Amino acid sequence: MGDCYPRSPTSDSYTILGLSKGATVKEISKAYKSLVKKWHPDKHPSKKSEAQAKFHAINEAYKVLNQNKIDEKNAKNGKLDEHPRGRSVDDNFFLKKPSFLSRSLSRRSKTPNPALERNSSRSKTPTPGLDRNASRKNFSGVLDRNASRKGGLDRITSRNFGSPTGTSPDQTSTSTSSPGSLPSSVSRRVSNPIIYSQSTVRRKPPPIERKLECTLEELCHGSVKKIKITRDAISEMGMITREEEILKISIKPGWKKGTKVTFEGKGDEKLGSLPADIVFLIDEKKHPLFERDGDDLEIVVEVPLAKALTGCLLQVPLLGETEKMTVYIDDIICPGYVKVIRGQGMPRSKQQGVRGDLRIKFLVEFPTDLDDEQRAEAVEILDGCTWDSPL
Repeated sequence: MGDCYPRSPTSDSYTILGLSKGATVKEISKAYKSLVKKWHPDKHPSKKSEAQAKFHAINEAYKVLNQNKIDEKNAKNGKLDEHPRGRSVDDNFFLKKPSFLSRSLSRRSKTPNPALERNSSRSKTPTPGLDRNASRKNFSGVLDRNASRKGGLDRITSRNFGSPTGTSPDQTSTSTSSPGSLPSSVSRRVSNPIIYSQSTVRRKPPPIERKLECTLEELCHGSVKKIKITRDAISEMGMITREEEILKISIKPGWKKGTKVTFEGKGDEKLGSLPADIVFLIDEKKHPLFERDGDDLEIVVEVPLAKALTGCLLQVPLLGETEKMTVYIDDIICPGYVKVIRGQGMPRSKQQGVRGDLRIKFLVEFPTDLDDEQRAEAVEILDGCTWDSPL
């Protein structure tokens, strides 16, 4: 209980704050803020107990001096109220973490009562304002707990769409409401939930994959393929019928094995679900002469041993062409020898007008039999040749 007469400031409180007895409210506030920042325990980890003691003493001294200044002002104005309602401009700084009671009072009065804040914990009689705010807080707590039990739908609804008043879902509405009623933002969210019915959601089944074999000629020069499919369809009367449809696929020059061509929604239609997609996977048919390696083509040519040693003129077929290319080989064809023809491979799909290479590999034919004279001549000729490495 406060005294009915102004209290005299104690010299200890002024000494703790480093002030003279004639200090003004502004000077007291300034000194208090400076000392609180200086002696905050977090800034003195090595002397935490000493800092806590000084921090506590500074707070107590400020309380005493601040209350005495309020009492002096009330006495001068002839207001000797047992619970003074004046508050220093620095009380908000001092009360960094206001209690629930102080928050409820701040919404109803411009001059909150610090004395009531100190004595509220001792009183057993609840204040009407406290009961209303407490019930509001308890109800919002029940909402929060129920929302966490319901799971993802409630959380997604509240976070994605926000509250009707423009505040975020986590903020509590500060608008005044009549006793027993909810804030408008809370009541609207509860009364109008967004419900998703699984019966109305048409799910799409996985795509249907089919292989589409293409020749190297088709993949080299491009082509158009037409494929007839038969599928289930739902008529306007809701009946399932069989229908035929022709799908047209334009093969682009340079396509490779594994290229996907997708027709959306061309699968069977079923009640309660969307039609699946049909995906065609390009596959390469084996060619009798050529083998593909990325953007390059390979071909194997057989040559007799005599031509492999002395040179030869070859007629090499080209993919998709009726005419052949004449290639002159003047090198000695040894094991592993490859002749490369630039620009005669597969088209590069991402580089228009550019093609890979044609690689010619050789298979040398050896004679199956030699008589003694032929053997002697071969030895005589070969002994006089230059070799890369001596035998």
